[in-house]
Amino acid sequence: MSDVLEVLEPATAAVLELVPAAGVEAVDEAVAKARAALPAWRGLAPGVRASALRALADKVEEHLEELALLEARNAGKPIGGARGEIGAVVDVFRYYAGSPERLMGDTIPVAGGQAFTIREPLGVVGLIVPWNFPLLIAAWKLGPALAAGNTVVLKPAELTPLTALRFEQLVLEAGIAPGVVNVVAGLGPVAGARLVEHPDVAKVAFTGSTVVGRQIAASAAATIKRVTLELGGKSANVIFADADLEKAAEMAPWAVFDNAGQDCCARSRILVEYSAVDKFLSLLQPHVENFKVGGPLDPEAMMGPLISAKQRDRVASFVGADAPVAFQGTAPDGPGFWFPPTVLSPVDPNSPAVREEIFGPVVTVIPFKDEDEAVRIANDTIYGLSGSIWTRDGGRALRVAHAMETGVLSINSNSSVRVSTPFGGFKQSGYGRELGPHATDAYTEIKTIYYATT
Repeated sequence: MSDVLEVLEPATAAVLELVPAAGVEAVDEAVAKARAALPAWRGLAPGVRASALRALADKVEEHLEELALLEARNAGKPIGGARGEIGAVVDVFRYYAGSPERLMGDTIPVAGGQAFTIREPLGVVGLIVPWNFPLLIAAWKLGPALAAGNTVVLKPAELTPLTALRFEQLVLEAGIAPGVVNVVAGLGPVAGARLVEHPDVAKVAFTGSTVVGRQIAASAAATIKRVTLELGGKSANVIFADADLEKAAEMAPWAVFDNAGQDCCARSRILVEYSAVDKFLSLLQPHVENFKVGGPLDPEAMMGPLISAKQRDRVASFVGADAPVAFQGTAPDGPGFWFPPTVLSPVDPNSPAVREEIFGPVVTVIPFKDEDEAVRIANDTIYGLSGSIWTRDGGRALRVAHAMETGVLSINSNSSVRVSTPFGGFKQSGYGRELGPHATDAYTEIKTIYYATT
């Protein structure tokens, strides 16, 4: 039925829930509600808006287990990871509760008077989020957008709308007025497209594929909308021979198999210095083979299923003659969209497994001879989102970090995201930054006011 979203549970392939599909009229209605709620929300004293965001954080924390279970079943996540994500949602709202009272302008000396700037909300903003981290990525956008005084229309991915719909109810329970946060669960080409083209939407913030990001940027240009895009990735995990190879091998599976590899930050290319390749692979193999794949309610599961049969088939298509399996883990039999953690080596440099974003639990191992070649291989991609560098040489670590064309880097770590630091990509991984103290700036306009004194 075209007017209903059939929401599946990836671990069983069974229908989890039927959700009415929002169409163009529903989007228009949501935008109208957001527009009507805007004057009151933006007019709140900064401290009052901050208190509202703290109350929202408390409400999400109160329902953490409920939301985590919903996210685990709808997105196929192990329950432990889902709890961590909802906990991070709480952290995001608490962090941005400190922003309304810190949205400051500047004073500028000019002839004949005084000039100063203020930051004002954009208005109604459209937020389009993916299925891999449904509520967490929504919070990355909601936090700064609401803190800056905007009202929002949130479109979750059609595969994973359940936590967003429940969140909309929690917003009201937290005491935030109707119309400030509106959720439209519909298809991207229908609800998403209407949100992007709507003349009353001042900005669109999108996280998803680079292909769709290009379409959104083109469509938003018709009304000169502000746009933030966080898109695909093909990040490199660069391991030099002098690194702590044991630790690098222990952490590498988490860098690409976490969330079943459905992560734009996934370090899906492991670059290893030639002299260390054999040792690294021997250290990596047991960690991959012991990376437990299981259902969302299995407390020992480290990875769940892929989001859909379509995604599972796409991931499998990258494994072939030019990208043979070196070793892999195991996955459950039976219903569900399962795929085992897989390491490909040796791999043809022109293989799709090396060039394209797989978005699944598959990683390629690529040797390099020296620092210059490591940088060249790492940068040989249209993407530039994340990455890691493993070495005991501090000077080398900083040289390579400066040379790599990517937005977020970790040295001797695989950590990409913190609420207090900017996150975003270079090249076709998108533009604009989320998280950190400057994210609210992207949801404001700067107004300059000149006051004549003569």
